Amino acid sequence: MLKKLIAAGVGLVVSTAVLAADFPEKPITMIIPFSAGGPTDTLARLLGQSMSKSLKQSVIVENATGAGGTLSAGRVARATPDGYTVLLHHNGMSTSPAMYRKLPFNPLTDFEYIGLVADVPMVLVARKDLPPNNLKELIPYIKANQGKLTMGNAGLGAVSHQCGMLFLRALGTPLTTVPYRGTAPAMNDLLGGQIDLLCDQTTSTTSHIRAGKVKVYGATTRNRVASLPNIPTFAEQGMKGFEMYVWHGLYAPKGTPKPVIATLGAALRDALKDPNVKARFADLGAEPVAADKATPEALQAHLKAEIDKWGPIYKQAGAFAD
Repeated sequence: MLKKLIAAGVGLVVSTAVLAADFPEKPITMIIPFSAGGPTDTLARLLGQSMSKSLKQSVIVENATGAGGTLSAGRVARATPDGYTVLLHHNGMSTSPAMYRKLPFNPLTDFEYIGLVADVPMVLVARKDLPPNNLKELIPYIKANQGKLTMGNAGLGAVSHQCGMLFLRALGTPLTTVPYRGTAPAMNDLLGGQIDLLCDQTTSTTSHIRAGKVKVYGATTRNRVASLPNIPTFAEQGMKGFEMYVWHGLYAPKGTPKPVIATLGAALRDALKDPNVKARFADLGAEPVAADKATPEALQAHLKAEIDKWGPIYKQAGAFAD
């Protein structure tokens, strides 16, 4: 019996080693919890194209929307832990424990961490004909028009929802919030004048700002966004302590062999050094993380810190979903 157990253990080690040595032998699927054409999707496709060069296999981006990203995260958590299914997710990975009473996964125990990917600034934009011209004018305008203005978001748990919630919390004034199924329809309605305000990532707002199709009131960053240097920060305009970035992480199912995680991590770090990726990220206002942040340890620590940060905020706001 002992010999059989030893043989089985040796066989498992050998099969894992063979798997890692041959990885990858087929295309890898990168699951995105949000709609095609959205900001996370844009980053994923740039990242996947570059990672495929290092991996010598295609990285196929698949959009799997629903329930604020929890359906796709749960799907990856249950996937075969062989490295062929990975998840690119943003801040929503850290807010879902506070938002959902019945979460089909645990962000801290059901995944292997590959690394952080990029930080993306956010900006507050409005329909082009909204009267206020800057944040100082906008705040009293909102207070004077309580219940009349609308603020869109890409759905419960989306970063635009988080940003809007923080903004309204800072104002202490209610607005009618309008959730959409993704960033694209929210932006379309803003451009069409059906909603008044939207706080979203530069990856989805920059082109409209440059084209003069929206009015912009400020950036949520500590410093001005390099790709949009004329836009002042909230802090510059008197709203201190309001700072928010969108961060992205790359995950694999729990139990994925460490050598496979190492291979995926190396491809991630190569992609973040790719001049084309860096240029495209910069054009969109996104900032690839430094090499020492594109690691399992950095992502795990950051995720834990963000869960601790956002949990009390969501619970205080009573923002729950079944």
